[in-house]
Amino acid sequence: MQRVLITGAGGEIGRALRAGLYGHYPALRLLDIKPQEPPRAGEELLNVDVTDLDATSAALKDVDCVVHLAGIPREDTWATILPNNIVGTYNVFEAARLNRVKRLIFASSNHAVGYHPTARAIGIDVQPRPDSRYGVSKVFGEALGRMYADKHGLSVACLRIGSYRERPQDKRQLSTWISPRDMVQLTRRCIDAPDYHFLVAYGVSANTRNRWVDASADILGYRPQDNAEEFAAELAGKAPPPGDPARECHGGPFCALEFTGDLSKID
Repeated sequence: MQRVLITGAGGEIGRALRAGLYGHYPALRLLDIKPQEPPRAGEELLNVDVTDLDATSAALKDVDCVVHLAGIPREDTWATILPNNIVGTYNVFEAARLNRVKRLIFASSNHAVGYHPTARAIGIDVQPRPDSRYGVSKVFGEALGRMYADKHGLSVACLRIGSYRERPQDKRQLSTWISPRDMVQLTRRCIDAPDYHFLVAYGVSANTRNRWVDASADILGYRPQDNAEEFAAELAGKAPPPGDPARECHGGPFCALEFTGDLSKID
């Protein structure tokens, strides 16, 4: 790939990818609505809102690969999620089609499958089980990616990102953490891998307590370098009590937000 565009390039993951991808591709186009650091040689900065299809389509002109990070990165109201994570994601996929982009990497989330119980490990082929409006938007993005791959031949990777942090912050993240350098490596593997049609992969480091089974790692050649277990001693005891949805389901605290259901029926 020669020309790579990152939406949401000014966000936390976007900044890490900007630094980590620099120099590996001749041209990086960095799109966000928030201010960014001044461009270096080979970088182009664009102030574009992905809720505007025409502007997004113009931004994707002559691009080979899109890494789509833009959107609301947490639970929020439907009035906020809808334009940013639903309409915005549709616009990016449609702009990719209109511009004949070869590949699109979609930042999905573990929250697309968050209500699966932690009593069992889950793979990439489990049914969608979103734990939030945010999670619903990621299920939508994965479904949209499958449709654009099948209907229009766009090569699509959906990354169910775990807990992206410099270091894990609580006991749950001992299983879900992904480090910045592993996030960069995974993204590069998705950009550079030989031809694939559509795939889903979990964005997680080589954590001893990982409960996500990822067959796509071998396809991509992803070999994470970091393990959250290094921080286990300092995080001992930082966990919700038994019976709390935040403990019993893969999505953690998102599962407990606004929860009025019956946990015994979530199996």
